[in-house]
Amino acid sequence: MSTIRALVVDDSRVMRNMVMNALKMSRLATFEFTEASDGADALTKFDPTKIDMCFVDWNMPNMNGVEFVKRARAGGTAFHIPMVMVTSEQTMAKIEEALNQAGADSYICKPFTPDDMKVKLEKYVNKVLSSKAPADKQGGFFSGLLS
Repeated sequence: MSTIRALVVDDSRVMRNMVMNALKMSRLATFEFTEASDGADALTKFDPTKIDMCFVDWNMPNMNGVEFVKRARAGGTAFHIPMVMVTSEQTMAKIEEALNQAGADSYICKPFTPDDMKVKLEKYVNKVLSSKAPADKQGGFFSGLLS
């Protein structure tokens, strides 16, 4: 199984650990984590060729999570990377801002469980894993005829 390289962005080390542990416990995939303490730190660690998914808190010093998502998307090379807000912001206005204005793909409210992660993230994880599958494993038009 392929490994998903995830960037976890939160100013709280405890919360970064909670996100990483919940992702592991969800058993959606094998994850390899890069951590960032705020949006500015995340931008220095974000490389669309080396990161498969981002999990981003909203409220952080230096640069908040919504601004990080906007800047990461602004380069035009990161639209294929799922950006997931993991935050205590729960108002509909904040959710709409993150999803519609900033370009986040999904939104998980704190507190969360591994099952919450699984339900919210399964389609994004599957999309990432299928994009990482070798071309000969994906099958083409005739792949089903010869097996």
